[in-house]
Amino acid sequence: MEVIAAFVIGALFAAGFYLTLRRSIVKLLLGLMLMNHGANLLLLTVGGLRRGAPPIIGAAQRAQMADPLPQALILTAIVIGFGLNAFTLVLAYRAHQAVGSDDLDDMRQTDR
Repeated sequence: MEVIAAFVIGALFAAGFYLTLRRSIVKLLLGLMLMNHGANLLLLTVGGLRRGAPPIIGAAQRAQMADPLPQALILTAIVIGFGLNAFTLVLAYRAHQAVGSDDLDDMRQTDR
């Protein structure tokens, strides 16, 4: 299960990195979203994947209890990623209003 998750994480990061190198702001935003999902999946995988294991179990099996820390980190990462995506979306909208294009090269020409 971890091997499949590792390939999916690698694919998400590769696709996200590829999209962040494109010239469109929309593709940049999609790349950031993909890398955010890859980071969340990475945290989940590092926490240990146990199929069907409940987070809280009886006192006799405390050594096999699921770790709640990765779940808390993922929830925090989701909130931070949502804030980052919302901020980037508003920034892209304002840049499109000012320049009239979502091409990053057109935006560089307005600096002069």
